[in-house]
Amino acid sequence: MQSLRGKPLVLNFWATWCPPCVEELPLLDAFYKQNASKSWQVVGLAIDQPSAVRKFLERTPVSFPIGMAGMGGTDLGHAFGNLAGGLPFTVVLGAGGDVLQRKMGRITPADLAMWTQVG
Repeated sequence: MQSLRGKPLVLNFWATWCPPCVEELPLLDAFYKQNASKSWQVVGLAIDQPSAVRKFLERTPVSFPIGMAGMGGTDLGHAFGNLAGGLPFTVVLGAGGDVLQRKMGRITPADLAMWTQVG
């Protein structure tokens, strides 16, 4: 996470077995492609088995980096305010690493538009 400081970041916790997670990946990918040149970063953290994630990404690739958080990613989600442990869960971090926004559930284009204003 330290290497990501200096630019705003959308951090998305997801899993291959989570339908709303899978449904929002194309939206996150489009956001990343449109905003990477504006210093926005997107990272997906898969709370899943690495083999399932690799197989899924072979069929449905994304342009942004995906980290394998495994089941330990739930603890990281808790640290960011996801006390219920639900998915999908998205956090927007400012350039200094401070949490600007949190969202439990599927993101929308309106969420992303609003986040670019606060980041």
